[in-house]
Amino acid sequence: MDQRTNRGDTLVSATIYLEGGGDSKELHARCREGFRKLLENSGFAGRMPRLVACGGRGEAYDDFRVAHREAGPAEYVALLIDSEEPVANLESTWEHLRQRDGWRTPSGAADRQVLFMTTCMETWIIADRQALAEHYGQAFQASALPPLDDLEHRPHDDVQDRLAQATQRCPNAYAKGKRSFAILGRLDPVTMESHLPSFSRVRRILKDSL
Repeated sequence: MDQRTNRGDTLVSATIYLEGGGDSKELHARCREGFRKLLENSGFAGRMPRLVACGGRGEAYDDFRVAHREAGPAEYVALLIDSEEPVANLESTWEHLRQRDGWRTPSGAADRQVLFMTTCMETWIIADRQALAEHYGQAFQASALPPLDDLEHRPHDDVQDRLAQATQRCPNAYAKGKRSFAILGRLDPVTMESHLPSFSRVRRILKDSL
């Protein structure tokens, strides 16, 4: 059942299709839990959307297209995915997906229905150095991470490699899979917004939509 929230006097059904979680039920659950905690910390406790972990990026797009096609007028359906590359204009999300992936805009879909992690989830994670230090402990090497300025224009491979290097000596070293979602719930939304225009946009859109 979709999560329903009140927007003014209108009852809104909201669902977000998430990139992540691989192909196992356990990872899907961990993905949903990580993003749930992040959204609750971002001020959406009590009006949470339904979160659907889809696995790969293409699968998330396919699931979103079906849900968007079947959505009613009081439903907000969104797609939360990596942009994979820097975005020229965060408000022109479907144009970015057309140019990069060759994806067609579903009929009637709006740019606000695409929520980007630019360029990837790890970019969001490395924005909060205090949360990283607390999560990974004394063996964490913050010096291995890139500077905080202009984070969203760094290649996703570089971001992921730097995060792996910074945590390589930690017992819970960062890795794709169940460890990749454990840090999300510890991130500080205020800190993230100060470095990440894409995250600031997500919060703004969800405040208007939920």
